[in-house]
Amino acid sequence: MLVDPLARRNVDPSHVVLFHTALGVYAAWLIRRGGPWWRSRLTPALLLQIKTVLDNLDGQLARATGRTTETGRYLDTEMDLVVNLALNVAVAGKAGIPLTLLQSLILTTDFLWEQDHRAARGEVFRDGAAQAGDDPRVLAALKAVYAAYFVPQERVLGGWFEARLRAVAGNSPTPEDRHAYTPLPITAVAANLGLTTQLAFLGACLLAGQPKFYTRSLPFQILLLLGVQRWREGRVRGRGQD
Repeated sequence: MLVDPLARRNVDPSHVVLFHTALGVYAAWLIRRGGPWWRSRLTPALLLQIKTVLDNLDGQLARATGRTTETGRYLDTEMDLVVNLALNVAVAGKAGIPLTLLQSLILTTDFLWEQDHRAARGEVFRDGAAQAGDDPRVLAALKAVYAAYFVPQERVLGGWFEARLRAVAGNSPTPEDRHAYTPLPITAVAANLGLTTQLAFLGACLLAGQPKFYTRSLPFQILLLLGVQRWREGRVRGRGQD
């Protein structure tokens, strides 16, 4: 509903990213500040849902207007990290820093499982940027942050997922093994632990006056993903026994 009106007004998708980042950080500040229920619970809960809508909008707007860029993709990912860190620290204090890493591992699993699901079926995961002309200094800075924070997670988790596949399928997994290892349900589970759901759940916890219930849920989300991992290993192992 918002893509067409914003496209007609030539709104820059990167400006949408910066705006919803500001909303998320402001929501975190309100949570940390405290005060009346409407300021410490209701307002940030609503701001986070607006942030979610706009976060889903920026990519759609960029694709619809042919304005996808490398800068925009890195900016979106890293600004989400800024908001997540601010929110977790606002709710849990210093403990919010390691909790943010735990949350990142959940979101990285979502990214990797969808990537592997599509690769196993010969599908394109992410189209190339439609626009060039990125500011080289800005892009280099964003890439450096991504390389320092996200790439190690992707390598460790991706390497572990691949090692688990080889442990149950042998050193040379077949295309059929990879297909069995990456069924649609795993991407559905991981996607439903994505940032949209995370912020919706945090909003509900804020309204209930129990924001720490959200941060305490993160280890249980990891346990759920580990259970799904064991299930998909079992699918491959079952193929070898047939």
